Amino acid sequence: WQLVESGGGSVHSGDSLRLSCSVSGKLGEHYAIGWFHQAPGEEREGIASMSHSDGTAYYADSVEGRFFIARNAAKNTVYLLMDDLRLEDTGLYYCATGYNPALRLWEQVYDTWGQGTQVTVSS
Repeated sequence: WQLVESGGGSVHSGDSLRLSCSVSGKLGEHYAIGWFHQAPGEEREGIASMSHSDGTAYYADSVEGRFFIARNAAKNTVYLLMDDLRLEDTGLYYCATGYNPALRLWEQVYDTWGQGTQVTVSS
């Protein structure tokens, strides 16, 4: 598969942004799409995942209630809808896929990654 992220940019605190992850290729049952955030100088962390099988989503506490993962099956695209952006949301955002029926946010379960898209939040 190939994953391509887009939609990053520079915004202000409190703004919203939508990231897209375009997936080429057909994902199998129990595969998941995950979104990861890497703040400057920090480790990459999983923030949201969605089951390809049934669309069930799971979120990290840091984004619960602010970020939402959605998909357009016809376009084979998964979105990360980000509301109420904060300074600490600045960084690179990656989407990834892997066999992940439990929707875990561990990097190790994802084996195909996009190149990342930059989000910068300023006050």
